[in-house]
Amino acid sequence: MKLNAKSPLVPLAALVAAVLVVGMIDPTFLSPHVLINLFADSATLFLMAIGLTFVIMIGSIDLSPQAVAALASVILAQLLPGWGYWAIPVALLAGIVAGAASGFTYAVLKIPSFVATLAVGGIIASLTLALSDQRAIQLDTALRAEKLDWAIGTTFGLPNEVWLSLIVLVVALVVEQATPFGKYEKAVGFNEFGARANGVRLTRIKMTIFMIAGFMSALSGVVLAARLTAGSPTISNEFLLPAIAAVVLGGTSLAGGSGGVLRTLIGVMLIAVFRTGMNFAGVNVLAQQIVFGLILVLAVALSIHRTPDNIVK
Repeated sequence: MKLNAKSPLVPLAALVAAVLVVGMIDPTFLSPHVLINLFADSATLFLMAIGLTFVIMIGSIDLSPQAVAALASVILAQLLPGWGYWAIPVALLAGIVAGAASGFTYAVLKIPSFVATLAVGGIIASLTLALSDQRAIQLDTALRAEKLDWAIGTTFGLPNEVWLSLIVLVVALVVEQATPFGKYEKAVGFNEFGARANGVRLTRIKMTIFMIAGFMSALSGVVLAARLTAGSPTISNEFLLPAIAAVVLGGTSLAGGSGGVLRTLIGVMLIAVFRTGMNFAGVNVLAQQIVFGLILVLAVALSIHRTPDNIVK
């Protein structure tokens, strides 16, 4: 079979090759225990990337996820001592509201998603700084263990982050592949004008997709706060670029209409393996962001189709 840059087998082949290369550097990396922990460590990035996948599938972009995740972490840390389990749905609801704000600005006010989500993300980031008084809010260890065990504990020998990611993946796959909503999503990304002509309610679809993305970003922030024992306005800094890179590396087109959440899983694992390799090589976090930026540019360059009359906007 002849492979091209758009083949779904290319990201999978790249993942296998990357795992083998890192395994040659450190053979212990290939042990099941290490690979499972690698997936668990990547759960927060995966949750955020799943939400971004839905947005990118319609040919839009969302630049607010790391701000939404930080807001959810701060709300969780502030409310958990007094509200207990109720702090979790409140934090997730904040993500849905933030997604609705982005969706409204984009779909109803007709502002490009890049500008809409950049503006909403900036507002949310400022709000988070104000709510947290520009500091990290520590979680009580006992309270964290009691109320957030579903996110950071272990079940049947596997980290709960793995179980949570698998549950989210299955639900997202069902929505994407077996519901009218999933078909409408692809239709909007492939040909928005055609989708409108066939009766697809574009505003409703777009609003719902951005609310899903907000929810997933908030869930990522809740899990991240549970893992790091704190909520912070900077807790998810450096997440946005790897999350977008993971979606594109997995094979979801920035033009919309093709790709999916299963490919995003492969993209996230690619990012995780790349990061592990760079850690082994002693590359610092700032330099890793440069690498992820270059990877994103390369992935986009290989995935788009160029013709003599093709115009890139």
